[in-house]
Amino acid sequence: MDESEFLASYDPRAFPPVAVTVDVVALTIREGALHVLLVRRGEQPHAGRWALPGGFIRPAEDLAEAAVRELAEETGLTPRVHIEQLASYGAPDRDPRMRIVSVSYLAFAPHLPDPRAGSDAADAAWHRADRLPELAFDHGRILGEGLERARAKLEYTPLATTFVGETFTISELRGVYETVWSVPLHAGNFHRKILSVPGFVESTGETTESGGARGGPRAKLYRAGDARLLHPALLRPAREEEVR
Repeated sequence: MDESEFLASYDPRAFPPVAVTVDVVALTIREGALHVLLVRRGEQPHAGRWALPGGFIRPAEDLAEAAVRELAEETGLTPRVHIEQLASYGAPDRDPRMRIVSVSYLAFAPHLPDPRAGSDAADAAWHRADRLPELAFDHGRILGEGLERARAKLEYTPLATTFVGETFTISELRGVYETVWSVPLHAGNFHRKILSVPGFVESTGETTESGGARGGPRAKLYRAGDARLLHPALLRPAREEEVR
């Protein structure tokens, strides 16, 4: 039997049905705190509870395309964001409707606006990552693992630059690390570490238009460099002590 004959006789109904969804952990920094985008479910199951934005993929749709589409449909957010696959979740009882496997994604961008609910979502809002409601399905686990992925990636990738504008100061970049890691960092040590990592940031040759709040000198402006991995890595303070 050749391939065409095999496909003609193949019956997918001979196997138990399994559906695939995508869920998005979208992060941004607002008012000096790390925020996560959540939607209030407008339909059963778990109607009225908060959840990650997401939904079923379409037959001719790639997974990443589905994640971007669902983010736009459920929250109205369509800016260009950094998005990457996080993990897959397939516990048999994770959804009461049927066997559903979810492929989760992480999305990052600076200065994201207020969302607007759409599609089957009753509401959409940014929530502080340290003040989260109980989430539907297994989204609490997905979100927790997404947050840890983001914190870890700040150590060895230039991910922090996706939370700031096209140009930024070292102080603004330090603010990203302090916010995501939830730990204060020594300004001078941080500045030296950033500039010691090849390709992490590069100077624009420009400065801010004015000095700091205390009338100090104008700060130098930087842009993201071409590094894809940071070497040496910028370890979180607790992990840095472990390495020592």
